[in-house]
Amino acid sequence: MALWDRIKESASTMQTQLVSKKNDLKSGAFRDASMAMCALVAAADGTIDPSERQRVAQLISTNEVLQNFPADDLRRRFEENLNKLTADFAFGKVTVLQEIAKAKKKPAEARAVIQIGIVIGGADGDFDKTEQAVVREACFALDLPPHEFDL
Repeated sequence: MALWDRIKESASTMQTQLVSKKNDLKSGAFRDASMAMCALVAAADGTIDPSERQRVAQLISTNEVLQNFPADDLRRRFEENLNKLTADFAFGKVTVLQEIAKAKKKPAEARAVIQIGIVIGGADGDFDKTEQAVVREACFALDLPPHEFDL
């Protein structure tokens, strides 16, 4: 199986798992950590162009699991995290990882946050090394073993 196909299959599997847990994923900590994860993956290479920002915002607004929350609230949180990362990536990353760590009290939510990162990272068909690296860092922030997610 080609790498491209494995990435698509993995992202699809993660999305299916997320949808099956949708009713358990309604806390503010999950919402905040998910938006922080989306921003971190979008800015993984240290920059974010307008088309990438728009693509991730579109994915957020159409993701079935995230429909537990108002779309405008999610977008605002996503943009706030992106602004922190684009203003000063190193400092912003620390802040965003702290936001992600809020989900570690509930293992199901913590895993779902990582799965969202993988879905967002793989959405363009290229879950590249920088995206994988920031999702791996998020695993550590959530006390989850990266190998559980093939990272």
